[in-house]
Amino acid sequence: MKKRLSADPVRLKHHGKRIAMSAARYFLLIGIGAVFLYPILFMLVNSLKDVQDLVNPTIEWLPSHLYLENFGRALYTLQYERVLPFTVLYVAVAALAQTVSCAMAGYAFARHEFPLKRLWMVMLIVAFLIPAQVTLVPKYLMFYKYGLTGSPLATWLPALLGQGVNSSIFVLVFYLFFAGYPRSYDEAAQLDGAGRLTVFFKVALPMVGPAIVVSILFSFVWFWNETYTSSLLLGSEFRTLPMKLESFVAEFTSIYQSSSSSNMATKLNESLRMAATLLVISPLMLLYAVLQRRFIEGIEAAGLTGE
Repeated sequence: MKKRLSADPVRLKHHGKRIAMSAARYFLLIGIGAVFLYPILFMLVNSLKDVQDLVNPTIEWLPSHLYLENFGRALYTLQYERVLPFTVLYVAVAALAQTVSCAMAGYAFARHEFPLKRLWMVMLIVAFLIPAQVTLVPKYLMFYKYGLTGSPLATWLPALLGQGVNSSIFVLVFYLFFAGYPRSYDEAAQLDGAGRLTVFFKVALPMVGPAIVVSILFSFVWFWNETYTSSLLLGSEFRTLPMKLESFVAEFTSIYQSSSSSNMATKLNESLRMAATLLVISPLMLLYAVLQRRFIEGIEAAGLTGE
């Protein structure tokens, strides 16, 4: 009985430490979550305000009523119904092409020996360190010479050849994944008569599912947000949603403020910009919601952080 009584304070002390650690952990996670969610909530709340609520200093987080006309005007200015399908197709093809080429390159580095292998690996890293703006002019001149400017092929072909946005990262990720499972799996398939491509597609790729999800999702986001190079290569013939967002002010002004109308609802304001921004990033949020579980598994296995 005395032993139980003497042990109770020790047990209570450890129990108190666990509660304190759990409270600190949840406090930290809630704080980090608030930092990331605040911009989204700010854009959502302000996009639902009309002009009167926007200029009213007493209304901050709860609009007096939901004003959806901002999204209607933003949809019309962005030409959302026409531009969204092209943007999704343009980015999806580039992301898939980059994933396939980087997976093949990573498998070659992990499973095969070839001359100057280490030199090629160093050049791969150096290519990542060189800013894209440095090679933009020669890249544009090359594509212009071959008649590829003003076409999505100017983005799709480099992605298919492992020269997409930050391709070096994905080659290294696939290299680490392919080097992480036993060679005996590939050798067993080759003994059964499988060729190199069969081994790659039927044995190797199923083993690196998390890396594929990470590569597709990161490639999709990076190609989606990349506007500097894309606007130069695509020209004025093709425009993606982020490009339309960059010129949102000018296009909205030309559509709604070309006349001398004094209607405040047709004046450009913060609510309209927030609505347009939410419409542009909503496909990325939907993609993350669908692939959330696989994406987190791939991030934990690959050790990557988002940008």
